[in-house]
Amino acid sequence: MKPRGIILFHGAGGNREHPVFLEIERLSKIPVLRYNFAYRQASAKRPPPRIEKIVKEIIQVSIDFAEANGIPQSSLVLGGRSFGGRAASMAIAEGLPSRALALLSYPLHPPGKVESLRVSHLHRIRRPTIFISGDKDPFGSPDLLEQYARKIPSEVRFHILERQNHDPKESEIVAGLVTKWVDTLR
Repeated sequence: MKPRGIILFHGAGGNREHPVFLEIERLSKIPVLRYNFAYRQASAKRPPPRIEKIVKEIIQVSIDFAEANGIPQSSLVLGGRSFGGRAASMAIAEGLPSRALALLSYPLHPPGKVESLRVSHLHRIRRPTIFISGDKDPFGSPDLLEQYARKIPSEVRFHILERQNHDPKESEIVAGLVTKWVDTLR
């Protein structure tokens, strides 16, 4: 099924106005929802709640967006930056219908804590997935990311941005990679 909408979820300290999200929306040929989690709407400085609560919020946002646009949830591309992408990947691993998953700067582990991997759900993702990360990202090296992301039993694409950290400054490049990839999905 061809994608008919994109929902993007921000990182733990970010919001829906991230430059990459704005650029994806500008380039996209299908509707885009840049979503602020409820904790971010309540306070610009509030830390996120437990990720399980965020996963439930993502499920409801997906249902609401699909209904509002008259499209099936299974036609949506979900994703986001860091924490938001991780939560979206967990929702899809739990069975949330979607067409694909876009993970920008996936937080494979906390900085300096390689032993605390966030990968236990990856093998349950059954959707095409794109990972876009910087080669200097302290949340996971490209080699380690690829090693664990290969556990996803669907098509997986990687794009590693040279000389970039956890928040790559090349918004146009990242957005272009995402929107071109979405356009290839059938």
